[in-house]
Amino acid sequence: MSKPNFLVFMTDHQRGDMQPPFEKIIAPNMERLYKNGVSFTNAYCPSPHCCPSRASFFSGLFPSEHGVWNNVDVSNSISRGLYDNVRLFSEDFKDAGYNMYFAGKWHVSAVEGPEDRGFEIITPEPHRIYKSNENLPDIKEWQIYTDKQENEKSHAFRQENSTRREAEIMRPGYTEYVQYGTHEDYFGDKPLVKSAVDKINTLSNEEPFFLYIGVLGPHDPYFAPKEYLDMYDINDIELPESFNDDMEDKPALYRRTRDAFAQLSEEEHRESIRHYMAYCTFEDALFGKLLDALEQKGLLDNTIVVYTSDHGDYVGAHRLWAKGLPCFREAYNINAVIGFGGIESKERVVDDFITLADYAPTFLELAGIQAERKFAGKSFAAFLNDGIPDNIHTEMYTQSNGNELYGIQRSVFDKKYKYVFNGFDYDELYDLENDPFETKNLINDPNYAPVIKDMCKKMWQFAYENKDNITNPYIMTALAPYGPGIIFE
Repeated sequence: MSKPNFLVFMTDHQRGDMQPPFEKIIAPNMERLYKNGVSFTNAYCPSPHCCPSRASFFSGLFPSEHGVWNNVDVSNSISRGLYDNVRLFSEDFKDAGYNMYFAGKWHVSAVEGPEDRGFEIITPEPHRIYKSNENLPDIKEWQIYTDKQENEKSHAFRQENSTRREAEIMRPGYTEYVQYGTHEDYFGDKPLVKSAVDKINTLSNEEPFFLYIGVLGPHDPYFAPKEYLDMYDINDIELPESFNDDMEDKPALYRRTRDAFAQLSEEEHRESIRHYMAYCTFEDALFGKLLDALEQKGLLDNTIVVYTSDHGDYVGAHRLWAKGLPCFREAYNINAVIGFGGIESKERVVDDFITLADYAPTFLELAGIQAERKFAGKSFAAFLNDGIPDNIHTEMYTQSNGNELYGIQRSVFDKKYKYVFNGFDYDELYDLENDPFETKNLINDPNYAPVIKDMCKKMWQFAYENKDNITNPYIMTALAPYGPGIIFE
């Protein structure tokens, strides 16, 4: 049997329940994939930011071992790229004889691009959304304020007495921010997909290929084409169950982040949800062009197709939008639908845990490629063929040092409890069985002291096994309720 081909379609900010079988959005092409494969409803990213999660996808490691903690192309980044000696699965595939093609967003490193890791870049200029070694970050953030022409273009220095428009969040002294609107292709995803379709039209089953497409939608701000917005009736849009959570029992940063969206009315929150869902449907339509191209070339039956995302989006949960340190499910739960290409499972729904770090060992197993190195992730290939892996995850773990504002945060959760360690504030504990929307923080309830100790033990064990040096015994930094010594009791 010939080696399978692979096509990966990775969106940006797409939440896990925006896929079949949840039926929250109109997504006929994801539905088509699901009918020929598996939908993973408990798939998670390790960090709620693009760069660390994408680095985990390609490396099979968590941030503590691959070294990418936040966005690599901002001036105050603490890491520009991967640690030395970190190998990506794309290099294994290249060495095994695969033709590797890359279109769209990279966001793994600012000092090297996909071409340095085995890929041929097929994205046309000016739509190449990645950094390479001649484009190291500089103090560019000031240019939007100091450059008069750019200032006029971006409407920086919005005045406090300006008239607020629909969906606008007034931020005096900052650049303009409008949460939603209509646009035919706000981030330029159409040419990215076209470049991939053009490449598919040149391919055959004679040589195996791996094609990665990283689109930028449905990232905020949520500007969807009117054609897709018209598919959704605002009267059908419901606010999230946690929308009225006052978050008084949660870290102050959570409330401060929420207050960034305080100018939006409930109607504008609903419109934001509507635009987000329409944006997801637009991305599904682009994905469909890839499926059609594979089918027309006779490649679909030998191509493993993956629809996934780098992280989620709050989409109004707790009145929050986008993603960040508030450690709620919505920012971490991601799309994961896999099908075609000899996948035996059809319309299978798997609610066992998987993580972005699982993709690398899974792809390697499916391609029959041996990799003699340790992964944090585990192969879930058996799920695709009506089986169950021997070593399924019993818990999920997250690692974040925050975005450009920073903040140490780790979490561990299973299907019953979720514990969040916040180095910048007090911790969190949620009873997920009775409070699935994470509205009541139980961290100070003495009845849950044994649960907290057990979760801390799991957190430290994972940190120990994955080289996560998040603590030392100094009195000013040893803030967890139980220290790492409990794993050696």
